[in-house]
This record gives sequence, structure tokens and C-alpha cells, in this order.
Amino acid sequence: MGISALVLLLALVAIRFSRKLGLPSLLLYLGIGVLLATGLGIQFGNTPASTLLTEQVGLGALVFILAEGGLTTRWSNVRPALGLGIALSTVSVVVSIGVAGVGVHFLLGLDWRMSFLWGAVLSSTDAAAVFSVLRGIGVKSRLAATLELESGLNDAPVVIAVLLLSAPDPLHWTDPLLVVSELGIGAAVGAGFGFGGAWLLRRGALPAAGLYPLATIAVVCGAYAAGQTLHGSGFLATYLAALILGNSRLPHRAATLSFAEGLGWLAQIGLFVMLGLYVDPGRLPGVLLTGIGVGLIVLLVARPLSVIAAAVPFRLPWREQAMLSWSGLRGAVPIVLAMIPLMQRNDEASVRLVDTVFIVVVIFTLLQGTTLPWVARRLGVLQLGEAHEVEVDASPLEEMNAQLLQVRLPPGSRMHGVYLDQLRLPPEATVSLVLRDGRSMRLSGELRLQVGDQLLVVVPEKVLEVTERRLRAIGRGGALATWFGDRGDVRSGSRDDPSGEAPNSGRLGR
Repeated sequence: MGISALVLLLALVAIRFSRKLGLPSLLLYLGIGVLLATGLGIQFGNTPASTLLTEQVGLGALVFILAEGGLTTRWSNVRPALGLGIALSTVSVVVSIGVAGVGVHFLLGLDWRMSFLWGAVLSSTDAAAVFSVLRGIGVKSRLAATLELESGLNDAPVVIAVLLLSAPDPLHWTDPLLVVSELGIGAAVGAGFGFGGAWLLRRGALPAAGLYPLATIAVVCGAYAAGQTLHGSGFLATYLAALILGNSRLPHRAATLSFAEGLGWLAQIGLFVMLGLYVDPGRLPGVLLTGIGVGLIVLLVARPLSVIAAAVPFRLPWREQAMLSWSGLRGAVPIVLAMIPLMQRNDEASVRLVDTVFIVVVIFTLLQGTTLPWVARRLGVLQLGEAHEVEVDASPLEEMNAQLLQVRLPPGSRMHGVYLDQLRLPPEATVSLVLRDGRSMRLSGELRLQVGDQLLVVVPEKVLEVTERRLRAIGRGGALATWFGDRGDVRSGSRDDPSGEAPNSGRLGR
């Protein structure tokens, strides 16, 4: 437990460090894992059990990463790029597998099926890498939306292709139909869970605000499980469900998105550290040249041709096509996918694939991630002078060291009928919202509170305790509570006090 806490703290520090240097943070997480294995002697091993654990935990982490990506993606931003994003995650995947497979066959002399398996593993862009690097660059909105859609959607067909090529069964002409079927089932399941989950969350009355983020993540994970159970694409179901939920009118939406973002970071950190523990650094020098050669084929041949094939119907300028080509970042996804043939085949070629993919990810993520801002400037695809989307966060509360209290007036509360002026909260405390029957009320001292109202109160820490005592006192005794000696002290069983039920106030976070 202590080592896990230390690793997490180091990873959080690495985020700030990587952003100052312009490095993709995933590389630092991998480095932490390698250092734990080599420096502290933590033995994770390359046994079948550790490989299975890495594969299963990796797939689970990808679910949370896709969930975060879908929940935080604005539909209004990605809708203009929907066609191109889908083309990049379907047509581009097929072309990339084919071109990379041919290149691997002639470079390494592998049989055709194994060569195309290598191409499939390396054809997926990584959602975590794209989301973490791309959003800080400021490229044109259409390009950013296209890359986000591609990285969220292309995992589904790639996983299916890897499973088909890894299996010992001979390929059949009906396999393309199977791919289409699984994608269709995954899309239907994701849409069903997304719309159904949003409907239920809007109408369900959970007892605490903190339960809504958990319920949202549970719906997204349920979409993955249902998609897999119905022989569909669980990853596509996950991303579509998250995308629909993230663009729905969810209760406590800001808290849900913040929770999903934190969970996504935790999944990234855990996944990359685990992959760093798993890899055997002693084997990497032997595949260094192979990794560089294969990576160059993917970066300079397979990726550009696949982008051109997908972009032809959309008449995309060559500069934007070049940016899309250079932005195809690889991350944890290819490494996790390489575990699938290792589990099913467990031969020398599969072991070599895992080591080679690790080399490709480290070298080319470092190369592409650090040069993306420069490439974007040289290609002239930065969105200069355009206002960015307003960040909805609690950082101003952090700056003023304040809490946001949510106060509900339950039946029987003596706060019913009290004027806003009569609350007499400390001067530093501010009532920022009064919600009645789903509508925001105009704030004034003459506003009279009613049972069922909800209040949001911004309270600095230094007057937090005084403010909570005052609210409790008014909830029990009304506006004149202090005249009768009720100072709002917390009493055992105060909610059952005969003088009136205390308002339900909760700290929503800083």
C-alpha cells in the first residue's frame, strides 16, 4: 500500500514535470514502472499468470480511459468532424493494417498472417496519449475533434482484428461480416445504455451527490459488459455510452466529469506503471533496430496512406492531412493488444512483438509528442485568436480557499418562509443560487425561501463552521432562532429534533 501511494504521488509530480518539458506523461509512467522493477527489485515477471493479469487489467484500464474521453467530449465540437472521424477509425484502420503488414513481412520475413497481426496491433492510436497531448496544443477545432473521435472509436475494430488474427482458427470469408456485426451490436448497446442511463439518472433520486459520478461510471462499465456478453464490441459500446451521457443533462454533471477525469488519470498511471513493470529491459536492446524499422514503416508509410485513404471524400487540405498523420500517437493500447497473441500463441514471434511494440511506443511517442506543437505551427494548423471553451471547474474556489455548500429545505424545515436577508450569514459567505422547481430564482433580499428550495452557498473556510451553525439554527428555529438560544450547534439526532428538521447541507467540494 505504501509503495502504491508513493508511485501515485511520483506520477502526479511527473504530470507537472512532463508538461513543463513538453513530454507525454505516459513515458514517465513507463519509466517509473521500469525503475521499480530494476531499481527496487519488484518482480512482476513474464509468466503466463502475469501476462494474463496485465492483459485483463490493461483492458479494464482502457475502459475507464475511453469513459473519460467520451464523457468529456462535447458533441457540438465533434459533430462537424463525425464523418472524417468514422472514416479514420474504419477505412484508415484497414489500410494501416494492410500497409504495415506488408512492410513487416518484407522487413522481418514473418508469414503473412503474423505480419498483418503486427500491423493490426500497431494500427490503433491511443486515446490517453491523444487526449493528454492534443488538448494543450490548440490546433484547429475540426482537427482536434477528428483525432479525439478517431482515438475513441478505432480501438473497437482494431481489437476485433487482433482477436481474429491471433486465433488458431483459419480465416474465413465471413470474418469481415463478423466485424461489421460486432461493431453494429456494440453501437446499439452503447446508444441504449447512454440514452437509458441518462434518463434514469435524471429521474433517480440518489441520497448523496457523490453517488451520481459512481452511477454514471457504472452505466458506462455496464455498457462494456453488455456489449461483450452479446458478442459485440465492448469498447465501442463504452465510448458511445460515455459520449451520450457526457452530452446529456445529468445531475451534478460538473462533479461527474471531474470524477471521470480523475479516474481516467488513475487508470493511465496504473496501466503504464504496470506495463513498465512487466517489460524485461534486458530483452529490449535486441529488438531496438527492429522497433525503429517497424515504427518508421508505420509513421512514414502506413499512417500517411491510411489518412489519405480516409480523407479523400472530404477534400481535406494536405496540411491538415499531414497533421493528422503526425498526430497518430501510440500509447498503452498497442502494448495491451500485443498481450492477446502472447496469451493465445505464446511463441517467440509473440514475445518479440511485445518487446518491439514497447520500443515503438517509447521512441515514437517521444518523437511525435514533443514535436507536435512545432509541426502544428509549421503546417499552419493552429487555431490562433479563437476563444477556447470555458473551463468549468472549481479552481476559483481553491484560489479563495472556499467550499460550496448545497442546502436543501426538506418538509418541516423552519427555514420555510424566511427571507434571504434574514439568513444573516457571515459577510464573506455568498448565496450564489436558489433553485425552485428546476428554475433559478432572481436573488434579492426579498426572496422568500420555500420547502423544496435548493441553495448553493460559497463559503470561505474561515467562516465555514459559523455558516453551517447558522444554517442549522435557522432550519430548526426559523429566522429568530438565535433569539431563543439556538446557536446551531451540532446535536446528536438533530434531524429528528422536534423543533424542525435541519436543512440538508453538503459540501460539494473545492
